[in-house]
Amino acid sequence: MIRYIARRLILLGPLLVGITFVSWAVIQLAPGSSDYFQSLVLQYPQISPQRIAALRAQFGMNQPPLVQYLHWLWSIVHLNFGYSFAYNVPVAWLIGSRALNTLLLSVTSLIAAWALALPLGIYSAVHQYSALDGLLSAAAFVAISVPSFFSALLLLYAAFWTHLLPLQGLTSVDFDFLPWWDKILDVARHLVLPTIALGVFSVGGLMRYMRTNLLDVLRSDYLQTARAKGLPERAVIFRHGVRNAINPLVTLFGFELGGLLSGAAFVENVLGYPGLGRLVLEAVLKKDVFVVMGSLLMGSVLLILGNLTADIMLAYVDPRIRYD
Repeated sequence: MIRYIARRLILLGPLLVGITFVSWAVIQLAPGSSDYFQSLVLQYPQISPQRIAALRAQFGMNQPPLVQYLHWLWSIVHLNFGYSFAYNVPVAWLIGSRALNTLLLSVTSLIAAWALALPLGIYSAVHQYSALDGLLSAAAFVAISVPSFFSALLLLYAAFWTHLLPLQGLTSVDFDFLPWWDKILDVARHLVLPTIALGVFSVGGLMRYMRTNLLDVLRSDYLQTARAKGLPERAVIFRHGVRNAINPLVTLFGFELGGLLSGAAFVENVLGYPGLGRLVLEAVLKKDVFVVMGSLLMGSVLLILGNLTADIMLAYVDPRIRYD
């Protein structure tokens, strides 16, 4: 296992180079997407062409795209993510100031989604074709059909009329003057809406995965043998059935870590949550190429490490899996 992890980590560098090169090429091919300074000319016509040329030279944008990418890659090797055009601050600081908020939202969303999806999927599979199974399946299909940004809009509308939860941000205006326990409660109240929009509305898909996998396992011969030996039904389901049915969901967990960033972008933008996803959308709109590349690099690292974590978890969940 140690050799397998080391081999995957060694391949991490070339894989990230390929991902960032394709991302840079896509940004350059998109019409006007990398030309932040052209948008400055449109916003402030009084800026002289000499000043625009000086800004291009200052940020290295007066060079061919391939040279720009190589300079950016070399700076990344030295842990320098460059400067943001729009905010005029280091990209690493800008991403770091938002990454903790997105990490907090991602963790709460994952916990909420999996804590609900697994028990509901198990119950739905064990009580197949019951009235509650049909109700859960219908609710799951509705949740799958609702996009995250639309669910955020619905929650925003409900919170506006009920006045039970805050609508925007991560903290209240008087957050700095609150005692520490009230600060925790204040952050928790602000996390309720984005957690529901990002996590709870993804329960439907996870529940259907768990239900389908467990139904296949419950029909297998070795579970019939376990029942014939006199094992209690609870032990047959949870000790043998769930443990084998959860393997595909562990693999899906690796993709969930990387996919949360894209889903969080819409939720954070609708709910005004100060996270990394909202920063990426703002950077794309402002054509801030170094912020976009830094965010894409972080999302790629999360996706790769998430899949590595899922592979390691599979080795412990299922002893039949060997990576050597």
